[in-house]
Amino acid sequence: MENERIIPRHVAIIMDGNGRWAKQHGLERVEGHHAGAVTVTKLVKALNLTGIKYMTLYAFSTENWKRSKEEVDALMEILAEFIDANFHLLMEENIRLLVTGRIDGLPEKAREKLKKAIRNSAGNTSSTLILALNYGGRAEIADAAQKIARKVLKGEISPDDIDEELFAQNLYLPEVPDPDLLIRTSGELRLSNFLLWELSYAEIYVTDIYWPDFTLDELNKAIDVFQKRNRRFGGR
Repeated sequence: MENERIIPRHVAIIMDGNGRWAKQHGLERVEGHHAGAVTVTKLVKALNLTGIKYMTLYAFSTENWKRSKEEVDALMEILAEFIDANFHLLMEENIRLLVTGRIDGLPEKAREKLKKAIRNSAGNTSSTLILALNYGGRAEIADAAQKIARKVLKGEISPDDIDEELFAQNLYLPEVPDPDLLIRTSGELRLSNFLLWELSYAEIYVTDIYWPDFTLDELNKAIDVFQKRNRRFGGR
């Protein structure tokens, strides 16, 4: 149909601006992170209504460890609280949870809660929520290269077997399709080491809105822009 709305299958979001939102409201940075978690919950509740099948949220990068211990500890506590508070929502909405990143590098409390939620939601089929945690795009590529190198050393594959398809199969979540749309809040114009391989042909949408103020209406604005793009993938 000519007016049929084109929904991106996979949307990735760089959730930026929690700290600036807090400063704008005269609050501590941690309050901005709490407000950001509320925004995530609202999107999870509405995910099945959007038609989006995969949503990846950049929750904690490998570089975020450089922040103060107080802020990192608060972020890890918020993560654990988020899983506790929203696991029932994932089950009610039939949403599967996945994590991309070096999950074993997370504190034990958060790590075990995540693994349990991933395991218990594995059979859900409506959509998939992916949290990028202790994630870095360069780290993912380096980890994939190491996996492939070990296979070569074991004689499982030849160096001549290595191509883009094989490399992609050794990334963190090879079963997940590449994002069609990348959204970044707070107006910054950079990828920040996020899904460097997977975003090769994603459409990019940037909004000045800080993450805690991001709403379903704002998501729909991004989708409206997406459907007007001509995705040529290097062709004419």
